[in-house]
Amino acid sequence: MRLQRQVVDYALRRRSLLAEVYSGRTGVSEVCDANPYLLRAAKFHGKTSSVMCPICRKEPLTLVSWVFGDHLGAVSGSARTAEELVLLATKFDEFSVHVVEVCRTCEWNHLVKSYVLGTPRPTNGTRGRRRTSTARSGARTASE
Repeated sequence: MRLQRQVVDYALRRRSLLAEVYSGRTGVSEVCDANPYLLRAAKFHGKTSSVMCPICRKEPLTLVSWVFGDHLGAVSGSARTAEELVLLATKFDEFSVHVVEVCRTCEWNHLVKSYVLGTPRPTNGTRGRRRTSTARSGARTASE
């Protein structure tokens, strides 16, 4: 079963930004500005990748997955581990996940990809038919 849907990969944007940094058009301080909350999330919820930091080249990048969705309640806007994502996907309707790479040394950070997880919502036509058949059988029961 394929869990991830509507995947958007930001590799081209990353490559473009790094080209600007390497050429000097964009300063390192502009791209190495990770929020302290992101750095803490990387420490406790992140997964170490095999990719070295493109700026400082001192350590592998850490991938942090953030979840967003109105129906997630207090969970929305928080970092989650891969195991937690699978659990959330089985319990909730569709929600989005944003994966950010972060270097805990130089504070480089960049959005790597985003995708949708969770139970797909039925189309409006399907919902309407279900309600109609339920309503009809309820009406028959009431009149019998």
